[in-house]
Amino acid sequence: MVRLELLTTIAAPIERVFDLSRSIDLHMASTDWTGERAIAGVTSGLIGPDQEVTWQGRHFGISITHTSRITKYEFPNYFQDCVVHGSFRRFCHDHYFEGYGVSTRMKDVMEFEAPCDHWEFLSNAWRSNATGKISCRDATIWIRKTAESEDWRKFVL
Repeated sequence: MVRLELLTTIAAPIERVFDLSRSIDLHMASTDWTGERAIAGVTSGLIGPDQEVTWQGRHFGISITHTSRITKYEFPNYFQDCVVHGSFRRFCHDHYFEGYGVSTRMKDVMEFEAPCDHWEFLSNAWRSNATGKISCRDATIWIRKTAESEDWRKFVL
């Protein structure tokens, strides 16, 4: 099993950061380079408790489709999304939020397993790809940049 953990501080209120983290539209903007799109379930707006979204995109040169469900939800401090149909044996992403002053500390924890032992190379490749993708999206470009600007209004209002 692979476990990734990232911590980001964002100069924005906790509710805004929480909502941006569950925005389907912001996620698609942040993964535009993969062609990843929401094709079923909640395909735009904010995803919520017990809702599902089916994603299709290109990773490692192959088209991948998977369905994720919001399996745990405690506004505005925590939610979890887990793949319920897809290529990985297990894939869960925990999102933690802690507000302090006018800022939010966001922690992402992802755990995943390849579909079978002889596909372990996929876990290793995904580890390096996911680390780059999450840190780029969450820490520097997407959620943080959007939350700290007026652009957030395009995704949560």
